[in-house]
Amino acid sequence: MDLISNLALGFSEAFSSTNLLYAFLGCLLGTLIGVLPGLGPAATIAMLLPITFTLDPSAALIMLAGIYYGAQYGGSTTAILVNIPGEASSVVTALDGYQMARQGRAGVALSTAAIGSFVAGSVATLAIAALAVPLAGLALKFHAAEYFALMVLGLIASVVLAQGSLLKALAMIVLGLIAGTVGIDVTSGSYRLTFGFVDLLDGLDIVAVAMGLFGLGEVIHNLTRGEERRTAYTSQIRGLLPARSDIRRMSGPVARGTLLGTVLGILPGGGALLSSFASYAVEKRLSPFPQEFGKGAIEGVAGPESANNAGAQTSFIPMLTLGIPSNVIMALMIGAMMVHGIQPGPSMMTDQPALFWGLIASMWIGNLMLLVLNLPLIGIWVRLLTLPYKYLFLGIMTFCAIGVYTLASNSADIYIMVFFGFLGFVFRRLDCEPAPFLLALVLGPMMEEYLRRAMLLSRGDPMIFIERPISATLLSIALISLLAVSLPAIRRKRDEALQE
Repeated sequence: MDLISNLALGFSEAFSSTNLLYAFLGCLLGTLIGVLPGLGPAATIAMLLPITFTLDPSAALIMLAGIYYGAQYGGSTTAILVNIPGEASSVVTALDGYQMARQGRAGVALSTAAIGSFVAGSVATLAIAALAVPLAGLALKFHAAEYFALMVLGLIASVVLAQGSLLKALAMIVLGLIAGTVGIDVTSGSYRLTFGFVDLLDGLDIVAVAMGLFGLGEVIHNLTRGEERRTAYTSQIRGLLPARSDIRRMSGPVARGTLLGTVLGILPGGGALLSSFASYAVEKRLSPFPQEFGKGAIEGVAGPESANNAGAQTSFIPMLTLGIPSNVIMALMIGAMMVHGIQPGPSMMTDQPALFWGLIASMWIGNLMLLVLNLPLIGIWVRLLTLPYKYLFLGIMTFCAIGVYTLASNSADIYIMVFFGFLGFVFRRLDCEPAPFLLALVLGPMMEEYLRRAMLLSRGDPMIFIERPISATLLSIALISLLAVSLPAIRRKRDEALQE
């Protein structure tokens, strides 16, 4: 009964006219940025953070959440019709979706992606609602040592699940932790890594860093690659409804993709990207028609699309219940909450239940909106892709600069954005993922604070992390994971899986 009453409270909040409007705007913007390669939800949410300052907290968070899971829908549209994934999580959708379009089955591919996404999003929303209360209750047992151990596990998991070199991922974590120490030490009052710049005394602004790494860095990277050749499917799209044989073939992948995405989305460093790749690998192994994969197999669209939407939404669980971001988008969501004076975590459920459950209920409403919006606007999205990127990047850079400056009316934030923009470009050239860097930047100051609290409580005895059962368990899992993935055989299997 508690779950039903909580959801009833959430829907009463989400169905207000203002929140419905911002849910629609978030879904529309999310689809748009999912369609356009080179921007992505991280940079868009970072750009829109200053705008949310004047909004009601519920409306602001509902809109930002809609941008995130809406981007998964938009990315699949261009992956199928243009063979260009608007989002990284739609890469595997392009393998079979575009081949289906070339075979005259673009409508079936698009409806399969839309139906799978809606089913997965709805199930994931129920999973969030069901898991929120028990996880929040567990979080109340956490103290300084447990929170520190949980954050260590989160960073190690982001390293284990990151693509590419394990050493490079560890290097990104270390660099992010170092960047998180910039500013005034709140305990001693000493200056750390400010290099004499007064503007760095308050530390590095996460929005400026995120815009640089994911917005400006992506723009520079795309400009150096030259114009892409885009071959769009321009024939009239017919036959949106899948046949019975298609429904039989897609039902299993949708169910498995939803389950896989729901579980992997909760993991730090997981989310939509890992879920979609894992689902494709699973479906290819289980399918009775493995030879069709890469040539237009409907399972190659249904499974990954269900998984990436489920993963995108369940990544909210650790952020809402524990206050720990599982990926970059959740780190930015925490930033948005803090701007409004909201502390994410178990206290949010009791202090602001309407906001907490309203955000969860809005995800189901947003998925329904996306199901209705996704197919009628296909023609508009394809026309947008005919615009040369050299015209798009000017608007992206302008919005980034305006967004950063309006945060605090400080020109130094623009210089920080530019610096991290070039740093993000260097990261991409070196095949280093910037996501672990930003996660470490966000978690670093929090880890330091909890470490100091734990050491004060134990009077300097580090055994507090071993003596407390939850803390010891979390640290053991982190250590075992790091040691296991360092073994040559396991590392080789990991590299092969990520490469596949």
